[in-house]
Amino acid sequence: MRLLLDGDDDHAVHRAAYQWADPARGRITVDPTPHTTSPAYLALDVLRAMGRDGFLRPEAERMSTDPAWRAVTCWTLATGVDEVIVLRAHRLTTERLRRLAVWRADTCIRLTLLAHTPELADFQRLLEHLTAAGLVEVATVRGTAAVLEAIGPAAADRRYGPPPRDHAHPLPTVPRSSVAAFRADCWRLQNATDFAHTDGQYRAGYAAARTWLARLPAQPPQLEATDPAAGPAGPTPFSLQETEALRLFLARLTVSSPSVQHTVARVRGAQAGLLTRSVLLNVPDDLASRAGPGITTVPLTPRVVHTITVRLPNPLRAAAIAALLFTGTDKSLLSMTQTASVGDAGTTVAIDRDTRINIGEPPGPRHLYAIPPRARPLLHAAVEFRRRTPRTADNHGLFANCFGTTPRFEALIADAGLPIPALANPHSGDDWHTAARCWHLHTTTSPAPDVLPRLGELRP
Repeated sequence: MRLLLDGDDDHAVHRAAYQWADPARGRITVDPTPHTTSPAYLALDVLRAMGRDGFLRPEAERMSTDPAWRAVTCWTLATGVDEVIVLRAHRLTTERLRRLAVWRADTCIRLTLLAHTPELADFQRLLEHLTAAGLVEVATVRGTAAVLEAIGPAAADRRYGPPPRDHAHPLPTVPRSSVAAFRADCWRLQNATDFAHTDGQYRAGYAAARTWLARLPAQPPQLEATDPAAGPAGPTPFSLQETEALRLFLARLTVSSPSVQHTVARVRGAQAGLLTRSVLLNVPDDLASRAGPGITTVPLTPRVVHTITVRLPNPLRAAAIAALLFTGTDKSLLSMTQTASVGDAGTTVAIDRDTRINIGEPPGPRHLYAIPPRARPLLHAAVEFRRRTPRTADNHGLFANCFGTTPRFEALIADAGLPIPALANPHSGDDWHTAARCWHLHTTTSPAPDVLPRLGELRP
């Protein structure tokens, strides 16, 4: 830890400390709120330095001392903050310094305290507070020139304000055709530009399905008593493990889809790709009116994630809103998410609804959802927050107290300030990707020829 002593209280030192900060690269400068000694206020000052200042709104949720410092620790670990400068260190109480010491020990950040101690007595009192807080290994730097050199140069290319607005090329209404006729109908009904965009989504689903099936672990063959003269065996449904893998694949394929039309095109392409490998994929006929990934979800673009992180400094609340956006499922199902439901790699969420509802019955396939890359720090911070909360275990609810009473949930939605399609268009049935079914056809020849090049040649 470093202690920078600016005995002249030079404004250039403060300016250099502010200009050095760059949260996107893991460097923040904390300016404690004056005229208060509350440890909770210091935690909120740290969150504000990270860009999470939603608590400043009068109607926003308040956090007490321990949850606020847990949030600081979890966001630090999730977002990669590794260097911190704290201004006005000569005014910090022993309790505040203890909180900083625990934060430093839990996250291994490089902590720098910037103090103004023109008198020897002030310096001695600061050293006593540091010793009482457990901060004993301190490298002291004196003098304005030395302090400016220790702070370092200003950050370059810092971006202020939210990212630019999102944009995706809109697709026209796609035909409600089956997989056999979908692409041909799109070619017949759409103009060349619209077909090119629709076909791009179709091809993406087609290629993704073939790649996924090639990487799917082989399952042991099912032995059936068949008559050799009766011909080949009938279709074999996917096993439980294969069904779970299918649900995850469909979620990954569509979680970033910007519209229902994009989703339908990707799914039809995936169906065609699987058919070329003798696998039949059936999805609900009312796919476009169901709930689930790509239908009632919102792509987690930089602007959406920025809105969540700024307006919701509590990691649990931020992750809950993000989960509503990227799963598109009903909040009653999402409330069953356990802390252990988030995969070790932070890429999946598995909700075991059947075991919790049908106690004593054999387990069925879990509801699996893909976590988009930009949402993974939010889920990681929420898991850390829950595990650091006293008297919690991995089987406890991850989003406990987030989707509970109506006033509390409405306040959470108001704090987020984002439209949530899963709430505006509730669907009582299963999500579409959990209602999908797959069979191995056991045919010796491909039931669906590869027609991708042929249609492209027909367009003049």
